Amino acid sequence: MSNFSKWISAMRLRTLPLSISGIIVGSCLAAFDGFFNTPIFVLAIFTTLSLQILSNLANDYGDGIKGTDNDDRIGPMRALQSGAITALQMRSAIKLNIGITLVFAIALIWVAFGKENFAMSVFFFVLGVACVVAAIKYTVGNSAYGYKGLGDVFVFLFFGLVSVIGSYVLYVKQIDYITFLPAITIGLLSAGVLNLNNMRDILSDAKSNKNTLVVKMGSKTAKQYHYFLVGGALVLNTAFVIIFYTSPINLIVLVAYIPLIKHLITVHKNKVPKDLDPELKKLALSTFLLALLLGLGFVL
Repeated sequence: MSNFSKWISAMRLRTLPLSISGIIVGSCLAAFDGFFNTPIFVLAIFTTLSLQILSNLANDYGDGIKGTDNDDRIGPMRALQSGAITALQMRSAIKLNIGITLVFAIALIWVAFGKENFAMSVFFFVLGVACVVAAIKYTVGNSAYGYKGLGDVFVFLFFGLVSVIGSYVLYVKQIDYITFLPAITIGLLSAGVLNLNNMRDILSDAKSNKNTLVVKMGSKTAKQYHYFLVGGALVLNTAFVIIFYTSPINLIVLVAYIPLIKHLITVHKNKVPKDLDPELKKLALSTFLLALLLGLGFVL
């Protein structure tokens, strides 16, 4: 594998569409309310992509040095696990990525708020630093929250509430109740992706003392929790479309329900954790599709 290829693999580009789902929804809702700014949108996308790549690299490093990524793990072999990238190289890449992320975040804050909204600028800078810390601390360090069953909470907060509501505020400069149901919807589906990942890895995680929520609750309860996450998202999204209905084009989002319902049926029938691996990509892309269609349905 070439030097370029191994770093592309470590960045796990397949995770990127899910990471920008909240930005797309928040931006489209802002446009629906008469606010949109192309530079803000572009910088928000780049900031979020940088954060996701940072999270992926840190996750690879954290699980790698802890020995969680081993021969028992299901799914693609990680960079540290395979030896393609050393721990020292990964630490250097993480530091570089932190710098890139902060540069994008500062540029985004400046374009969005300038000198006129100093308090808002400070708040979003602190929020940006919190996002960076959360991206790293998921698996890195003795107090890694991913090893304590708290990953779902952070994914819900940052992929859902912060991403949708935060991106909306970048344009409009205030919070609006129109963002609440979509933020919760994207947050639940994002938590669903993590839960599915942890359901797949329940055996290897338990063996490595990675006490995810799935390890703590067991496979049977984890399935019921998964139904709640994905099913709850569909119910709340439907409520949003009904409440804010303006035209038939709003209903285009219902197309995304088809793969999500099929996914729930597959999970219900599943008996072998490793067989859930293909569903990860399907759920992530279905979430992205829902975000895209939901946004476009209220902009077109």
